[in-house]
Amino acid sequence: MSKSKIGFLYFSISRLRTNKTRDKRTLNQNPNFINHFFLQISIKKMKFEHYLKKLHDSSEYKKFKSHHKKSYLCAGFFVLDYETGKDMHQLDFSLPNGRVATFFLDEKVKSKISSQAIKKELPELKTEIKTDLDALKGIVEDEMKNRTVTEKIKKIIAILHVMDNKTIWNLQCILDGLTLLNVHVDDADKTVLKFEKHSLLEMMKPLANMQIQPTQETKISPEDLEKLKKSIEEMKKQQENKENQPKEKPAKKK
Repeated sequence: MSKSKIGFLYFSISRLRTNKTRDKRTLNQNPNFINHFFLQISIKKMKFEHYLKKLHDSSEYKKFKSHHKKSYLCAGFFVLDYETGKDMHQLDFSLPNGRVATFFLDEKVKSKISSQAIKKELPELKTEIKTDLDALKGIVEDEMKNRTVTEKIKKIIAILHVMDNKTIWNLQCILDGLTLLNVHVDDADKTVLKFEKHSLLEMMKPLANMQIQPTQETKISPEDLEKLKKSIEEMKKQQENKENQPKEKPAKKK
């Protein structure tokens, strides 16, 4: 939070405390004053431009650019966890030698350059992004209503990249009930280009007896895979427990 915002918040609360009668009247008129203030700050942090600015202002990025002047932004990788609130934000830069530099933007800005090069040339991602992170969930939920999908979104794994000369949000949405949605959203006009529904259990069956060798393109490590398997098992048990719970008998009509 910037000093100006902290100062504004302190000034606003101080004014409310100057007179008890005025305190009660003000809070009664707007009981969510402080919550609304912090909500506006959190919404700003869900904007793509916020993370881009944070990157550009960091010494880590400036140092990187001084050594890799021909590098360019090629992708964004984001995890939006609506249960725990522990989100993840990364931006990827393509280097002339085919390697990818990943910047981790949560807390202090850090970077890591991949050890292996990608043979395929990655198209440049322009920074004029039209659809922000905070809009993705609503776009998917609207499409879910149109297709009568009633589960709730628990997590969105979002990859922002260029595909077929379009800036696309490639979304993997994990729902309750062991359901996965694969949704492609056109960044320019928020149009849903692709909407597929899958069962996580069905998708995990081929992985049960095989060892995965992740690449930089997948961004999935063996540890992540194990966590995913454990999460699916826990979700499966919870689902089974719900189904095995005795149903309440309807009350007899008098």
